[in-house]
Amino acid sequence: MTPEEYFAGEEISPIRREYIRGEVYAMSGSNSYHNMIALNLATILRKQVRGTECYAFVKDIKVRIETVDVFYYPDLTVTCDPRDRQLTDSFIQYPCLIVEVLSPSTEAFDRGDKFADYREIESLKEYLVISQTRPSVECFRRNERGRWELYSYQGKEQVQLSSLNLQVDMATLYEDVWSENKF
Repeated sequence: MTPEEYFAGEEISPIRREYIRGEVYAMSGSNSYHNMIALNLATILRKQVRGTECYAFVKDIKVRIETVDVFYYPDLTVTCDPRDRQLTDSFIQYPCLIVEVLSPSTEAFDRGDKFADYREIESLKEYLVISQTRPSVECFRRNERGRWELYSYQGKEQVQLSSLNLQVDMATLYEDVWSENKF
């Protein structure tokens, strides 16, 4: 399938599908924990970027990675690149932050092949993976030498997002998902 055929199908498809090197894959559904975590972080990200040159997107905006011929639907993305405002209303290409809330059925892919593809995005500074089975967040951050470093957050720690100069409280991230005694 070509990207053009994929986009034509996306316009009429009742489900979201990702395009990976000519193949199309249906997205799995999510549960209430997944949605609540994504909503909690989206609320924080929107507040942080309001009034700036950055935009936060939730779920239905694709990320195109032209160098590896893919279109993914991350759970959340943030772009601060003016080129993303001039392209299309259905995808961006220059995110600085990508977030995936891990699901049991997609965790291996999100950590493996998908992250390998995301690393091809030159503008990407941070890739955040959030567990929905326990209060745990991993932030993969590109350092000044272009290498990816892992920062792991548990319990009551503050998640540091240097791409947005933001600290996120774990209890706020998991609000209405985990009770205080989990922290």
